[in-house]
Amino acid sequence: CTVIFTRLATRDLHKPISILFCNLAVSDLFTSFSGFWIAMLFITNPDITVFGSKDMLAPYALYTTSILSTVYNLVSIGVERYLAVAESMRTRFRLARNHSIAVVFINWVLAFFLGCLPLMGWNCLHAERSISVLYSPFCVNYLLFIAFPNCVLAFIVPLFTYLRIIIILRKRKLRMKACGQATGTYKSAEIQVARTSISIWLLALVSYAPFFAGVIFDATNRRCHADLYPGVYIFRNCTAMLITINCLGNPVLYTLKLRTLGAKLKALRCLSAKGARACTI
Repeated sequence: CTVIFTRLATRDLHKPISILFCNLAVSDLFTSFSGFWIAMLFITNPDITVFGSKDMLAPYALYTTSILSTVYNLVSIGVERYLAVAESMRTRFRLARNHSIAVVFINWVLAFFLGCLPLMGWNCLHAERSISVLYSPFCVNYLLFIAFPNCVLAFIVPLFTYLRIIIILRKRKLRMKACGQATGTYKSAEIQVARTSISIWLLALVSYAPFFAGVIFDATNRRCHADLYPGVYIFRNCTAMLITINCLGNPVLYTLKLRTLGAKLKALRCLSAKGARACTI
């Protein structure tokens, strides 16, 4: 919420990449909200989160939608950063903002469509044979359909984009060095991009790999729910906690650079106290 408020209230942050950052925060907020919803259902009626119920379809669908939106946003941010480095400044500034709005719209439409397929009928309320033991009443084939292509998308596309950014920056640095010009800016940018990309990969790997492993376990397991209780469901809850940690880590990596955020919030307080003309953000 702090990220969303800061992005919307600060004029100099109304840039194309800021649209994607703000949308990523909205996706993380939806993930946290749907996770809280599932947790409350577990507290009030634990059996429906273990054995499945029609009441779990809506919170699980929202949870899946928010996770998919987060994945698509992370991929979009990587692509935008690559285009920002590869293309000219004029082209980027004129076109990228409209593109960012279109990408946000497409991301949510795709995430809602794929995430709400169980609400449209692709569920296992009346098909016990292919039911998931971890996410009942979802079907195993639906989880495989969602997990495999999106995991490939989440890992392959950012890998390509960030590696290409590092290569472009290094080539420009070497070109400027050959001409006898200063290369400190490109060297600093290269180091920052490398650190950020490594952090993204580690956070995504730690957060989503256990969930992917759980889907594979679902596909290969043939035992009933009672035989797996409670160890497997403890593992499921841990994967949900890791996904929440990813929601907390995204603002730190992309937006909440603490000193910058503190300066922005201080400027916003100055605006409210002295008026817009007394303090320029």
